[in-house]
Amino acid sequence: MSELSPDAARPGVIHDLGYRHFDGVREGTPAIARTLFVTGLRHAYGLGRSGKSKVMPFVLLAMSLLPATIVVGVVVLTGLGELPVSYADYTNQTQLLVSLFAASQAPVLFSRDLRHRSIVLYLARPLAAPVFALVRWLSLTLSIFLFTAIPTVVLFAGAMLSGLDKSDQTTSVLKAVALQVLLAMMVAGVSGLISSLSLRRGFAVVGSVMALIVLTGIVTVMQNIAYYEGDSESVSVGVGLLSPWSLYTGLANAWDAGVDTPVPVDGAWVPAYVIVAVLLAAACLLGLVARFRKVGSR
Repeated sequence: MSELSPDAARPGVIHDLGYRHFDGVREGTPAIARTLFVTGLRHAYGLGRSGKSKVMPFVLLAMSLLPATIVVGVVVLTGLGELPVSYADYTNQTQLLVSLFAASQAPVLFSRDLRHRSIVLYLARPLAAPVFALVRWLSLTLSIFLFTAIPTVVLFAGAMLSGLDKSDQTTSVLKAVALQVLLAMMVAGVSGLISSLSLRRGFAVVGSVMALIVLTGIVTVMQNIAYYEGDSESVSVGVGLLSPWSLYTGLANAWDAGVDTPVPVDGAWVPAYVIVAVLLAAACLLGLVARFRKVGSR
């Protein structure tokens, strides 16, 4: 066996190859989280990505805005004394578009990093898995809220232009915004958790569609059957606890936000709906944290 050369026996050294040194301030986790949040929000609408990535979110947003624009035109031109649809009910009427937006964009924020294993770079210190999960969830929540709030702003602007009562319209729009925030939290949690569990975008989209669209349809049918066929108001209201959208419509009905349900939601059911909605969003967020902790530990 040949002897090692003197150079081979030396300990490792770091050579200065002439690269520029970083002399700025290292901002740490808050700056990383802030950048990740903004990037996630942009990516949800395809900004900063390829052209085809912008098609789905903006087509869905345009489809959601078109009826609101038509309503505003009719109200302004005809001088109607009130909007033909309430702000909260407009979001309910466009629930298919909102759900499709969440189902199609959640995999962008949650599945893609897992599929390409770039998640391990994010979860390297100082960014912890809970922070990553929270920031991604917040990005998706805000993107969904904006999707519902933009048509609401258009309707409110039309109401102001047509001279409708400012106090009544402001109260109605504030109720709608509060409900939209709660809805966005739930929808982002459900679609985000499903997307984090599936590495394939197609499976994630189908899973979110099943949870947000198909389940809502089943719940609506069950509510109507329980009330009209079974003559049971409590069962009809109780079934509404099973879906994010039925929780939204139930609370909108309870808060007199202009949304009709098979059975009015009142009494002890109101706090029950609020608690279940908050717990649903929190449970999904905890599920996301657990998922990314598991991935980060591999």
